[in-house]
Amino acid sequence: MTTEATATPSPRPLFITPMDVRWQDLDAYNHVNNANYLVYLQEARIKWLQQLPDRWYGEDGAPVMAHSEINYRLPIEWPADIRIELFVNRIGTSSMTIGHRIVRSDDATKIHCDGSVTMVWINPKTGRPVPVPDAVRDAVAAAEPR
Repeated sequence: MTTEATATPSPRPLFITPMDVRWQDLDAYNHVNNANYLVYLQEARIKWLQQLPDRWYGEDGAPVMAHSEINYRLPIEWPADIRIELFVNRIGTSSMTIGHRIVRSDDATKIHCDGSVTMVWINPKTGRPVPVPDAVRDAVAAAEPR
């Protein structure tokens, strides 16, 4: 983990949510264990998807994670007030890459981590890619700068 965080330019957020740092998330050094960063990011993605007005999964299609990238910038020490910021880096026919950052709630220049995940929508029965649902595309279009 690096000891300095540098502000990285970010596009307009797709979704921002606060996240609770739980005592159980800590390691012996009073830092959030690095694996829990991925849990926080997953919870933020699910919160975003759940607030969409239409279905984003079903019998014919559901998202799976195809790739994950995380850059650890600053440790999260307890107690902490953090927030997760999600961004759309790319949207394709059956996949999308979501950029993410975990930042301090009171100072977004204090970046705990950044990176991205690529999610692919697949048919659970066949394992084959299917188109990204319209509900997701509409949410992405609404977040794009005008």
